Amino acid sequence: MSIIAENLQAVEATIAGAAQAANRPRSSIQLLAVSKTFPAEAVLEAMAAGQQAFGENYLQEALDKIDLVARAQPGVAAEWHFIGPIQSNKTRPIAASFQWVHTVERLKIAQRLSEQRPPELGPLNVCIQVNISGEASKSGAHEDEAPELARQVAQLPNLRLRGLMAIPEPETDPALQRAAFARLRALAERLRAGGLALDTLSMGMSGDMQAAILEGATIVRIGSAIFGARHYE
Repeated sequence: MSIIAENLQAVEATIAGAAQAANRPRSSIQLLAVSKTFPAEAVLEAMAAGQQAFGENYLQEALDKIDLVARAQPGVAAEWHFIGPIQSNKTRPIAASFQWVHTVERLKIAQRLSEQRPPELGPLNVCIQVNISGEASKSGAHEDEAPELARQVAQLPNLRLRGLMAIPEPETDPALQRAAFARLRALAERLRAGGLALDTLSMGMSGDMQAAILEGATIVRIGSAIFGARHYE
């Protein structure tokens, strides 16, 4: 068994344990393997171990990887999620190449994704990124601005607003981790009460996935616990 396959088993055990502690079915949580900076070969190893959904931050790297994986595994469809910041001039290839986008923070970006989504692919699944910790260095809509942005995005054709995404300020204290995730969950609950059909909370990474699951995460974005430490050039 490869190291990636072993790591996937360990992550699966962690998710299952957290789901049990939260009294939730394991099936209510999707594992998104964050493959940014890792080669297509690592994605193919993960796919061989049963992983299907992959998250990418850097567009050109992602497009090359999507192509390599598709050619190496014809007929086996990976599910690609864009989880990085989005520049206006990059929306067309994102709209055409991904099934999910987690990082919508401005109406202009959502409008461009909607206009540029190839109709034959069906609606693009999107999440509003919320800067839940209010960090100046972080992307995301302000917590107070997110409801109006969500309502506007929900009206756009060719998009399906699925929910909210956040990358809280890093914390080692599980109680502080949970507090940030609880704020995102409460925001989603308010939006649902206002009539938006949201079913997704994209929150939790390798260091805080258990806290996120306890607070209702439906997608956890796990990179280093699966693929190992990243080496940025």
